[in-house]
Amino acid sequence: MSRRALTLLVAGFLVLALGVAGAFLPVPYVVLSPGPTENTIGEVEKKPVITISGHQTYPTKGALRLVTVAYQGGPSSRIDLLTALRGWVDPTVAVVPEETIFPKSRSPKEVEEENTVEMTNSQDFATAAALTELKIPFGMVVTVASTEKGKPADGKLRKGDEISTVDGKPAANVKIISDAVKAHKPGESVAFTVIRGKDKTDISLPTVAGPSGQAVVGVVMQESYKFPFKVDINVGDVGGPSAGLMFSLGILDKLTPGEITGGKDIAGTGTIQASGEVGPIGGIAQKMVGARKSGATVFLTPADNCAEAMKAVPDGLRLVKAETLHAAVSALDALRTGKGDVPACAAG
Repeated sequence: MSRRALTLLVAGFLVLALGVAGAFLPVPYVVLSPGPTENTIGEVEKKPVITISGHQTYPTKGALRLVTVAYQGGPSSRIDLLTALRGWVDPTVAVVPEETIFPKSRSPKEVEEENTVEMTNSQDFATAAALTELKIPFGMVVTVASTEKGKPADGKLRKGDEISTVDGKPAANVKIISDAVKAHKPGESVAFTVIRGKDKTDISLPTVAGPSGQAVVGVVMQESYKFPFKVDINVGDVGGPSAGLMFSLGILDKLTPGEITGGKDIAGTGTIQASGEVGPIGGIAQKMVGARKSGATVFLTPADNCAEAMKAVPDGLRLVKAETLHAAVSALDALRTGKGDVPACAAG
């Protein structure tokens, strides 16, 4: 073999070796793919997704599926270039920069914890929205989320304490309590009445000057709902807020006679507020693919996701626009009875 041919052969081998090695180098991207679906009026691991106690419930039929997006990659388990390339040519998945899912300002653990909190809040909002739609009254309470170390509330107030009054006045929301504390001069005391378990306790706390000079006691508060009966939601490892609409519909279906699905396999997505407003979500294309693979024929779509959804809707899946919980219920009624308008997504 000539020296020239040998040189070309070695160079070709090196290029091939470098190409193969490069294909397995980790890259800062995440692959998003269709995830599993769960029927909110069905079961997960032989346990009902939604369990209601303390109120009459009714049999359900069909499916109301929440949809998910699975991801591969992340700071602690980066994908290789070959995996990313496969994703770029697969129309059912998306390849996005790592910071889209894992912002550099937060650790993967913090992202996971945030998703868990968002899921918990979503379940509360879903219950509140369903009860609002059914005109079932419920209350709101302010509870202690945490206290600041070294501040007056530290060791006096506990996580989970329900603050019922401040300076003798009802503590209807966080702002009322915060304003009542700030109305004092640093050094003055604030009177709280808290409910801890089954006990009601009066606690007086001195105030100190906060960073702005206003009086503080060092308590972090959160508002939560107080429902007239218990609603438990079991979805395993699913996180984030995007299942809110489907939780609300599942709760509604169980609390009302008849089946709002009409026996159909319905899927959908969207965040939910206590008022019933449906908000946009991410990963709509992958969620639609997952819905269709699971057998759904109708997909409830947040209004703000409609234009994007129209560009990637799978064959056999009907997109129904859902701006509010009430609109979604009305659309399902129209689909079931054949009477009334079914709002459709339109291309943007």
